[in-house]
Amino acid sequence: MAIILFASFFALLIIGVPVAFALAIAAWSAVSLGSSYPQIVVVKEMFSGLDSFPLMAVPFFILAAELMTGGAMTHVLLRFASQFVGHLRGGLGYANVLSSSMFAGISGSALADAAGPGAMMIRMMEKGGYDKSYASALTASTAVVGPIIPPSIIMILYAMQDKRVSVGALFMAGIIPGLLVAAAMAAANWYVSRKRGYKGGAARPPASEMVRTTLQAIPALMLIVIIVGGIRGGIFTPTEASVIAVFYAFLCGMLVYRSLRFRDLPAIILRAAIFSVAVLLILAAARAFAWVIIIEGIPQTLAEAIGVMHLHPVIFLLAVNLLLIVFGLFMDPLPGVLILVPILSPIASALGIDPIHFAIVVIFNLTLGLVTPPVGALLFVISSVVKIRPAEIIREMPCFLIAHLAVLLILTFVPAISTWLPSVSSF
Repeated sequence: MAIILFASFFALLIIGVPVAFALAIAAWSAVSLGSSYPQIVVVKEMFSGLDSFPLMAVPFFILAAELMTGGAMTHVLLRFASQFVGHLRGGLGYANVLSSSMFAGISGSALADAAGPGAMMIRMMEKGGYDKSYASALTASTAVVGPIIPPSIIMILYAMQDKRVSVGALFMAGIIPGLLVAAAMAAANWYVSRKRGYKGGAARPPASEMVRTTLQAIPALMLIVIIVGGIRGGIFTPTEASVIAVFYAFLCGMLVYRSLRFRDLPAIILRAAIFSVAVLLILAAARAFAWVIIIEGIPQTLAEAIGVMHLHPVIFLLAVNLLLIVFGLFMDPLPGVLILVPILSPIASALGIDPIHFAIVVIFNLTLGLVTPPVGALLFVISSVVKIRPAEIIREMPCFLIAHLAVLLILTFVPAISTWLPSVSSF
């Protein structure tokens, strides 16, 4: 059954079948041709994959991000970030990194980050004298912060696959690694801006204007505090936090910034619904695919084989990094979590690797697949939004990919970066 599963899956990917359909058809083929199970079990597992309370947070966080973009909160965050770093050499690049990091603390999605503030920053950087291809590559690379800094959709899914970690613990664990990724992107921007002579933007605004802009940004920034603080304080669960995020973004757009109108809501809800359905369809199909893997005993077989090898934990982590980098070339992060975590997590546990440390390494590694060709979703989203060929973005990526790999190695060899904050926060 396993041979049929993987053979049909990769064959479908090669001929261009969308990932969700490739996963579902491969699972159905394996059950139909390689087992005595009734075919209805595939449908049952797909529905079981969506029957989860924590999973309800996914569409609500997506809707909150859409409300933010439609309610001028994105513009406010861009102005807030630009006033501090826009005048420096490469300042618009730093503003890109800073605004994307702040938006990541609200949306939880790399694609929403790139399509919202990212697209605006690309246009601003192009007007400021930056190459459009460079601005696009920087935006794609910085959007990777989205799934790392809480709230994070991929962290919610990971916690569903590994019961040794909670969503709250992963949210806290992602803060420092997310800031480290942002710092690495800023360092790469400094290097390229210095090499190419990219100048700063307008002079730093007067203090009175900076105070006014900061006050305008406080309501948008408070959403991050409400989500993380509420979960940390035990006031609400991550799923309840997603609903609160929707209402908060709606009220800010309607009453605080007054840029959101009732006539805008149908289009916003439709975009959020389409994105949510696409994500949930992948999750349902991946659940059926993972069920076949578990029934075949692949996780247990691999765990026993690696146990016999007596690998050092660091060697295992390096091997996992290599595996996930290759996997990310062809697969999006969400199905990657659902397929690989049930296999790799028990092995990591047997080797004594901290589950939170392992989770952050896996999540960041899989997220890098969003910016690596040939399937990198961020490259194609930005390409379509700002009308630029993906090949032009890819040519600018090596510097940023090197910075990302450096961060990955740091996270691999220094577990405290991921585990310290959950520990002191009693997670």
